[in-house]
Amino acid sequence: MFVLSNLIIALAKVIDIVLTLYMWIIIFRAVISWVNPDPYNQIVVFLYRVTEPVLQPIRRKLPMRNVGIDISPIIVILAIVFLKYFLVETIIQLASHL
Repeated sequence: MFVLSNLIIALAKVIDIVLTLYMWIIIFRAVISWVNPDPYNQIVVFLYRVTEPVLQPIRRKLPMRNVGIDISPIIVILAIVFLKYFLVETIIQLASHL
C-alpha cells in the first residue's frame, strides 16, 4: 500500500510544479503586456498561446472590460494558489492516510 501512497504523493508534487510553472507564465505574460512587445517574437507568441485559453473566458465574464486594466491574470493566479493549497494538500493528505 505504501507504493500507491508514494505514487499519489508524487502525482501531487508534479501537479504542484505544473501549477507553479503556469503561474510564472501568467506573471511573465502580465509583465510583457506592460511594454509594447513584438507580436512576432517566438516567446511572446508562446506566452499568448499558452495563457489566452485561460484568460479569455475570464475577461468575457468580468464586468470591467473597458476600464483599461486587465485583472484576469490576478484572478487566474488566485485560482492557481487556491488549487495549490487545497487540491495538492488534499491529495497529499489522502495519500498519507492510505
